[in-house]
Amino acid sequence: MLTKIKEKTTGLVDITKEQFDKSFDFAKIQSDKVKNKIDLKIQEKALLNLKAELAMRHKTFDDYNDQELEIMLANEKRKIVEDLKTKTLVGALAILGLDFLV
Repeated sequence: MLTKIKEKTTGLVDITKEQFDKSFDFAKIQSDKVKNKIDLKIQEKALLNLKAELAMRHKTFDDYNDQELEIMLANEKRKIVEDLKTKTLVGALAILGLDFLV
């Protein structure tokens, strides 16, 4: 009798553990999806910014090799990420009422 109860309890603990692991996997999957969407939007914005910069210089993508374009695109991405970090910090400080630090 005692062994049956112990086996059932162990089985329930295992089921609970599996459900708990699945819920964390779901959260991780959703987090990865959000990260990918954000990265895609940053990539798109960087590409648009690079196109605009090249248009101002009267250049096209054909005027540069792949490595140079990759470097310029990475630089645009870095600018966008820095800008987002700055805006987020300013927004957080404003919410906290610490606008005098900005």
